[in-house]
Amino acid sequence: MALYKLEEFDSDYQDTFGGDDIKNYDVYSDIDDDKIGSVKNIMVDEAGRFRYFVVDTGFWVFGKQVLLPVGRSRIDSIDRRIYAVGLTKEQVEDLPEFSEDLKLDRDYEERVTGVYDNYPLERTPTQLGIAAAVMPSSMGNIDHDIYDYQQKPDLFEMNDRDHQSLKLYEERLIANKQRRKTGEVSIGKRVETQTQNVAVPIEKDRVVIERTTPANAGQPVPPGEKAFGSGETVRMNVYEEQPDIRKETVLREEVNVRKEVDRDTVNAQERIRREELDVDSEGRPIVDKNL
Repeated sequence: MALYKLEEFDSDYQDTFGGDDIKNYDVYSDIDDDKIGSVKNIMVDEAGRFRYFVVDTGFWVFGKQVLLPVGRSRIDSIDRRIYAVGLTKEQVEDLPEFSEDLKLDRDYEERVTGVYDNYPLERTPTQLGIAAAVMPSSMGNIDHDIYDYQQKPDLFEMNDRDHQSLKLYEERLIANKQRRKTGEVSIGKRVETQTQNVAVPIEKDRVVIERTTPANAGQPVPPGEKAFGSGETVRMNVYEEQPDIRKETVLREEVNVRKEVDRDTVNAQERIRREELDVDSEGRPIVDKNL
């Protein structure tokens, strides 16, 4: 199986562990309780199973980073510690160094597990018998590109004695939003008819006939002036204005229709439950609670 860094496999791994960043745990020796270093990362397989802790040994062995199989660890989530079971400076010096750009192939893992095999832990005859029975039967079908972790249960299986845990649960309020229709606005137009009055001033020609008495009235007409004649006529054109009323269509106004979002905050209150740890001890045990 391919190996992945914990954050590559699960970007929200801290939420998976209840907000606890296991990558910040300190690493201690279970032999003398000395601090070895700290967890820099965790390598998991394709199924999400822990396979190795990447341990930075700090000043313990000149800042060397090595892989610690999960089967050689004991997790103390209360003290936020990883205990390296049986790990010595000699082992760290023999282990191949780990780096971020290193390719974790089968050959490299065999070099790592080979060092731990050279420093076996004390096991009961039953455990030794099981390990011996498992190893030969699985060696015949080895994929040389993929490491078979079942071959070494003492390195990669987390036993209940060293990895006991008590899960505490709590409820959280999850606030979501749903968009639902609350109404509809329909905007159209209609034609209204109304009567409108308009005043148009017009002009008309009017013929005015005035009869006057000239100043030389009663005097004789000079000789040779034609005094009498027939068919003499004065003509004058008479005009008047008439209103020309018609209708034309003009643009009166334009209506723009759009939506705007009004934002508001809705406060909600709900009772939630949370589990807390109760430690009931008898006698005079040493209990270190880091709650």
